[in-house]
Amino acid sequence: MKNKNEKGFALVLSLILLLVMSLMGGALIVISAGDHSANNQSDDYQQTFYVAETALLEGERFVLNMYMGPYKTDGTRDLANRSMPSNQTTAFNGTMRLGNYETSGSNASFTVNYSPTNSETYSFVDNGNICFNSFPEINRTDFKVIEDKSNQKGAISNNYGSLLAKALASKGEDEEKDEAERLKFYYYEFFITRIGSAPFKGTGASIKKSATDVANDGMAYRIYGCGIKNGDDIDPMVVPLESVVVLPK
Repeated sequence: MKNKNEKGFALVLSLILLLVMSLMGGALIVISAGDHSANNQSDDYQQTFYVAETALLEGERFVLNMYMGPYKTDGTRDLANRSMPSNQTTAFNGTMRLGNYETSGSNASFTVNYSPTNSETYSFVDNGNICFNSFPEINRTDFKVIEDKSNQKGAISNNYGSLLAKALASKGEDEEKDEAERLKFYYYEFFITRIGSAPFKGTGASIKKSATDVANDGMAYRIYGCGIKNGDDIDPMVVPLESVVVLPK
């Protein structure tokens, strides 16, 4: 005998189950999308970190080239222009010199946005001080960077993708060249200051038993480097790093 009170119960139960399954499915989609976004952001940070490490390496090479003499076109060092880098007399305001940028042709179309109201083509990227501002502990009124013998300051901005594109121009695969184009939204910048005398450990021999190979006869330089991801319709990301190099006097 059928109970009239149970008439339509299966339909109601089906609707409830459908609602529950829909909510669970929607929740899973939201969680999956959040994980995907977090993974993308983590990948972007990791890439920007690698670019920042490139900035430190390039800064260290800049100091060594000044100390040992820059390379000439024949592959030998220009010993006449070697020097122990000194700081400029004027304070540094964050303006970078352009490194490997091209200011014309098809590679001059990408942009850097240092602020929502200031969209600049990369040929004017040296007017941005995003890297300098990433180190708030710096004394802004009396901070100086090193300069070479031609009075060029040791504060340089480069495009990471352009660096790779130049290296892959002759022998790179198409996929590698496409990746280099994508990486043109990444930039590495460094600026260097001379911080003074520091202990330097060298090798050698002495007839004096109390002698040591550690002495205060080195000169220390602090290298500030940044990896930057930026461009049109891109959330900016900056990773600042720093290191210290000690050269023998």
